[in-house]
Amino acid sequence: MLQTLSDWFWWDHLWLPRNLTWADLEDSEGYVYAKASHLYVTVLYAIVFMIARHFFERLIATPLAKMMGIKNQVRLKVTYNVVLENFFVSISKHPTRSQIEGLSKKCSWTVRMIERWFRRRRNQDRPSLMKKFREACWRCTFYLLAFSGGIAVLIDKPWFYDTWEVWVGYPKQDFKEQVIHHLATIILLSFSWCANYIRVGTLVMVVHDSSDILLESAKMLNYAGWKSVCNSLFIVFAAVFIITRLVIFPFWIIHCTWVYPIHHYPPFFGYYFFNVMLVVLQLLHIFWAYLILQMVAKFFSSKLDGDDRSDQEECDWSDDEDEGMKNGAGSKNNLAVNSHHSH
Repeated sequence: MLQTLSDWFWWDHLWLPRNLTWADLEDSEGYVYAKASHLYVTVLYAIVFMIARHFFERLIATPLAKMMGIKNQVRLKVTYNVVLENFFVSISKHPTRSQIEGLSKKCSWTVRMIERWFRRRRNQDRPSLMKKFREACWRCTFYLLAFSGGIAVLIDKPWFYDTWEVWVGYPKQDFKEQVIHHLATIILLSFSWCANYIRVGTLVMVVHDSSDILLESAKMLNYAGWKSVCNSLFIVFAAVFIITRLVIFPFWIIHCTWVYPIHHYPPFFGYYFFNVMLVVLQLLHIFWAYLILQMVAKFFSSKLDGDDRSDQEECDWSDDEDEGMKNGAGSKNNLAVNSHHSH
């Protein structure tokens, strides 16, 4: 049964042009082809990347953050309250006005104290500024290295300048020099690997990495408090995103995968599958571009404040009220527990 399903799934006519079979992708005549079994190595690479990220964030990103003036935020923990904690975990992190009033009566706390308890509790779950900076620094470095590596191996390839060359000689195309961009793939890139769509796969990755470098750099500067430089870099990011995702990607990459192949082979299932996935990706690009342009509009109207893509730290209550919260929390917490059990 499993063998039958496997044979059906890997049916040649689904993924390859009519006059080709998987046998044509066997290593021969000096050509070495990508194979589906090679994707298993991504598990090992994922472990290696996690280890590398750990040491990178500890030895490079953290010192860099401190150099840029970022400090670990000290967050005071909320006073534990059974009723509020259960509500927070199981019902809602953002209670409505009527729910807050109900909790106020149940806990014998003021509405203001309930609101501030939830604000502080939400802040506890948010990543610190240092953590967000380290993550952005890692992603920026990864995208920069991936983009640089992609350019290095593609710079002397004819299909980097003329996308018509992507399909010349397909599928007899060597993959070894483009393996950098196919280590971590999901559906689209896994298919490009299995069906030996190596050339177009690398072009897709390079187009995407170019703007991601700028985005993560802008987020790092934002976390460091370098607002003016961050805003300027964000404008550059927006311009690069629009050019690469809304111009180059549809009018060069998708045009290359939609128009050129039929000059070499009649359409087949894999051809439609790959292009549908690219179109879905393009629709996401349009959606993201809309959000980015909204942020740019806020910037020019002087309303852009912070990183709109990140969770914002909510304002905590004043020291005086916080002290009152601490002093009265013990007895009130006991009352809340009893109230909770009585219900």
